[in-house]
Amino acid sequence: MLQAIESTPVVPKELATADSIRATLHDSLTNIRNLSDVKEVITGQNPIVKDAMTSIIDLTAKFVPKLITAILVLWIGFKLIKMLKKALTKLMEKQKLEMSLKSFLTSFLDVVLKILVIIMVMDIVGIKVTSFIAIVGAAGLAIGMALQGTLQNFAGGVIILLLKPFRVGDYIECKTYKGFVRDIRIFHTIMQPFNGRTIIVPNSELATTSLINHTREPQIRLDVEASVAYGTDLAFAKQVLEQVVNDDPMILKDPIPKIAVKELNNSSVDFALWLWVKTDDYWTVWMRIRENIYNALYANHIEIPFPQVRVHTS
Repeated sequence: MLQAIESTPVVPKELATADSIRATLHDSLTNIRNLSDVKEVITGQNPIVKDAMTSIIDLTAKFVPKLITAILVLWIGFKLIKMLKKALTKLMEKQKLEMSLKSFLTSFLDVVLKILVIIMVMDIVGIKVTSFIAIVGAAGLAIGMALQGTLQNFAGGVIILLLKPFRVGDYIECKTYKGFVRDIRIFHTIMQPFNGRTIIVPNSELATTSLINHTREPQIRLDVEASVAYGTDLAFAKQVLEQVVNDDPMILKDPIPKIAVKELNNSSVDFALWLWVKTDDYWTVWMRIRENIYNALYANHIEIPFPQVRVHTS
């Protein structure tokens, strides 16, 4: 036990103090080196910082001209689009297109041209638009398939508004639909028959199906039939019918009205009257001409036949 204690070395106080001073000097030198690194970073002499600064400068030098060009293209493009819209509006006003078609075409042109300008700007900046266009095309195809019927009605509305097979106020007939056109919209047309109902017809039907426009021309022919009994003086009956026609101020004298025997029926002789009237007067004449014919025949003692059955008994 005494030997172990005697073998343990005792460090003098002076040596311990020297070692502490040496460690402090080492740490100071290390800090001085770190400070020099900080100085290099601040002054830009550090290689890593120098490379980073060079890369930023090169990137800025390449990107800024592209950005300025893109801004100019965007500004000029939008200005040109505005000028084209004004020119298109003036052209459509000269052509006297429908208001709904004018607003639709100008809006459609504005959207399409702005999309094209934005794609050009993206390409100038360096954004790859190939995949973007592919995505938009695929989305457009999917939407087109989903809205196939709606797109057909839209195309039909554009055709109707451009070609004008009928206008608002015309009386048209298409399949089982008959009525006055009250409104022509992009996707459908609103019609109103005499019974006051509202008929909404898809434009695809009106654009792709045969229809009759009864009021497109300024004059229209009204066809009327009048029947007299067998044994009637046909010349006198025709004279009475001519007087009825001449007394009506809404029946035009040019073209000349035509009155002729149309058919010899089982119990009557039928006259056909071809009367020309102004389109706006058509329904007024249509509603009163038959009453005038009846009153004239009755006043002149001309028999108006009706179906009769004779039974003979032996």
